[in-house]
Parts: sequence; structure tokens; C-alpha cells
Amino acid sequence: MPLTDLTLDECLALRPRLDEPADLDLFWDRTLDRARATDARPHFAPVDTGLTQVTTYDATVPGFDGQPVRGWLHLPARASEPLGCVVEFLGYGRGRGPAHEQLLWASAGYAHFIMDTRGQGWSAAGGDTPDTATLHGSVPGFLTRGVESPEDHYYRRVITDAVRCVDAVRDHPAVDPDRIVVTGVSQGGGIALAVASLVADLAGVMPDVPFLCDIRRAARISATNPYTEIAAYLSLHRDRADTVFRTLSYVDAAVLASRATAPALFSIAMMDDVCPPSTCFAAYHRYAGPKDVRVYEFNGHEGGGGHHRREQLDWVRALFAPGHRTGAGTPHDRQLV
Repeated sequence: MPLTDLTLDECLALRPRLDEPADLDLFWDRTLDRARATDARPHFAPVDTGLTQVTTYDATVPGFDGQPVRGWLHLPARASEPLGCVVEFLGYGRGRGPAHEQLLWASAGYAHFIMDTRGQGWSAAGGDTPDTATLHGSVPGFLTRGVESPEDHYYRRVITDAVRCVDAVRDHPAVDPDRIVVTGVSQGGGIALAVASLVADLAGVMPDVPFLCDIRRAARISATNPYTEIAAYLSLHRDRADTVFRTLSYVDAAVLASRATAPALFSIAMMDDVCPPSTCFAAYHRYAGPKDVRVYEFNGHEGGGGHHRREQLDWVRALFAPGHRTGAGTPHDRQLV
């Protein structure tokens, strides 16, 4: 797979100036205050998965507008004290899947919450959370769903769901509220970055080849889905570019990243033709907290795969270690793989 974007040196020097709405903080404060005002409470029902070393709960969390969002909560069996927790958001099109899958983090001794992405579940794994918005005229997919207004955009609902899932996990008796890390690959990585920007006092964030970063640039240079949804929409609605990119700036994880302060471990793949590396580096450079990045020079959108999972296991173990202190990021944090 050839290099399709900037070189690594160019990406490291990149300091993009992104359009930030003047009312961005007010928009998200108002959105999350409304979501948190619901009287509905999270519900966790035990599930018989046939497994003996992991205990699983079918979670229902009040998300955007109090609407129910499904998920799985996995706990190591016979855990006797509040646990560090990894909250995971999923890739584009993927639902939460069967309850007995995705056991890595529980096997490592942590609580693990997987959020079912509303309206998705048609790729790789099924889902159980509908998107109830009735919007018309968008390109198939999610980037242009409600794109005429920040209030209506699909990812406003999804990011709110994700924040509310972190809220629910924080209140669970099996979880240590001071040791919560959010993570995800692609779409999940972009959601994790947004959550880290909107939720205070997270222990860490691990965005892998993140989607939803520097969306304006991605829409102009990407030749593959999902970013091509934006170009397809604007090829028909030629007079709406300013409106579209203004709406998307409210959910752009690279815009939001300047508000995030939790320690971060990024992964970026230099031959990624789905989430171009320059857009991922835009989020990395704007990220306000201490940060590391693993750069996979010869990989595409699969990123670091199992190799990077091991990097994450080591990173979380160190992060959750008693007495751990994270200093400011330095240029030496970059590791070329």
C-alpha cells in the first residue's frame, strides 16, 4: 500500500489551524446538562455467556435525550475490589456483537465496558441500539446525517451517549472512578478523543487511527469511505459547504482535543487511506495533555493490530500502577514501529 498523504516529517511538523466555533463549549455544556437531567438510571443485568473467568452484564444506559443505549460490562470473575476500567467505543458500522466476544481487557484484570453505537451494527458485529432521529436527505452513512445543524447531527447524539456511558461506569460499585481509560479504533478513537475532551479527570485515553479528526481536510483528500460521504453530499448540494463544515466542527475530535488533559497513547498508520495520517496528527498535535504516539510506518487502517494491543496493555498497567505520575509529553514519546 503506497503512501497516500504527507510524509512522517511533514506530519510531525504539521500545526493546522482548525475552525473552532465560538460557542463550542456552551454547545457541549448545554447538550450534556440536558442529557444528565434525565431521571432514568443505568441498568446492568447479568448474562450467562458460558464463560467461567469473566462475568458479563447487559447494560442499558440513558444516553442522548435519555434514550437507552446498550452495552456490555465485563468483569474478571471473583474480583474483590473496585477495578480500573477500560471503556471502549467501536469502529464505523460495528455493533456490540455477542456477549462472549472482546474479552481482552477483562482477561487482563480490568473492568471493560463496550458501548453499542446507535444506529450501527451492520458491519462485523450486530447492534441493539436504534437511532431514533427522523432526518432525510443525507448520503447513506452517518457523517451527513443531520449535517445542516449542529443540534441535529448524528455524532452529537453518539458523543453524548459515550459521555453518559462513562458516567454510568463511574457510578458502578465494581469500578474505581479514578481509574477509567477510554479507547477505540477509527470511529471509536475519534469518539474516545471527544469524550476525553468533555469529561474531566479521566485516567487516560487511547485513540487508535482516529476518525473524525480535521474533518474538512479529510473530506478533501480521502478517496475511500466514510469521508467520501461528505464529498458526495457536497457534489449535489454545492452551496452548502460552509454550513456542512461548520456543523462538523462541533464534533471534530481534533478541534475538541485542545480541551483534553488526560494522558494519551495514540496510534497512527502512515499508509492509512481511511483516516489519513495528517488528520490523526492534527488531533495529536492539538491534544493538550501528556501524550505518546506509536507510528506504524508500513500499515494501513488496520494500524498496529495485535502488536499495538500489547503496547496498550503495558501502558494501562503502568498508568494504573500505585504511585504512577505522568509528566508532560516530549518529542521522545514518538515511537516509530
